[in-house]
Amino acid sequence: MMPLAAARASQPAQGSNPGPSNDGSDSGPASMGSSRAPSRSRGKPLRFRPALPGQFFGDIMNDRPEGGQLRAIRRLVLVVLWTLMLLPVQLVLIRLPGRAKHRLVRFYHAGVCRLIGMKVQVVGEVSEARPTLFVSNHSSWLDIIVLGSVLEAAFVSKAEVNAWPGIGLLARLSHTVFVSRSRGSTGKEADAMRSRLAQGDSLILFPEGTSNDGGRVLPFRSSFLAVSDAVQAVQPVSLVYDRLANLPACRRDRPLFAWYGDMDIASHFWRLARRPSGRATVLLHHPVTPGAFANRKQLTEATASVVADGAALLRQNRAPQPLFVTMPAARDA
Repeated sequence: MMPLAAARASQPAQGSNPGPSNDGSDSGPASMGSSRAPSRSRGKPLRFRPALPGQFFGDIMNDRPEGGQLRAIRRLVLVVLWTLMLLPVQLVLIRLPGRAKHRLVRFYHAGVCRLIGMKVQVVGEVSEARPTLFVSNHSSWLDIIVLGSVLEAAFVSKAEVNAWPGIGLLARLSHTVFVSRSRGSTGKEADAMRSRLAQGDSLILFPEGTSNDGGRVLPFRSSFLAVSDAVQAVQPVSLVYDRLANLPACRRDRPLFAWYGDMDIASHFWRLARRPSGRATVLLHHPVTPGAFANRKQLTEATASVVADGAALLRQNRAPQPLFVTMPAARDA
């Protein structure tokens, strides 16, 4: 006896109406078991190629060993021409009284930001008190250009920068105050900073003492604020590079902007110049009077906390708002 399952398989389905076969002959119930559907050759699988074919242009989101070279060369040439054009003017203005030399430095830095594709977003108001001590976090040599395009103030830099070819000359023309890391020269350098403040010049400090990977703010050193008693106001500043190619910059993008450790500035500039445009956000917090704090240690801790909180907001792509420095009485309460 035929098994029940095989008998059911050999019977035509109820309500089915078998049509003519491909060769035009009628196929009845007896021929359905032997007829087979026409075989189709399987096509090749779909293969997607990048919008810009080839390794030379198709590595937009990778390390780009060859991509973007024309963009980098163009930016480098334009920066050199821009520098050579304004250099003779600054050599004259630096010998003249007035603030024209400071305005030209700010104008120069703003031009460099445009030429290398770095957009600058400013949130908050610059302190109008003179002199003002601006304290900011530090992650890259780009901080000099970005803050220099926003603040009309002189930088305080390590003494080694003065010996760098080309960069040392630009730093001197920008009225940079050079300080040494040796303990024996601390008093002499503080006097130089006080002398500059007495002339009415504001200063920009990086109290961390070094740069980092941009993912955090290192503790501030209170020794950097030794001249805070000679200024009218101290304004904390948070600086974060938060856009790359008009998209939010994530953790993997921060090393592209950060310059720290044993990185050399030439290769770092070349790697950055090959990329599309970026954006830096400068968050200017509310200034504070140094006399409101019992000592510079309290002032250092309060400003460091505000700078770190502001930088964290920017890294999280939240709407930036200037923060208030917590006063000592409120902190003790």
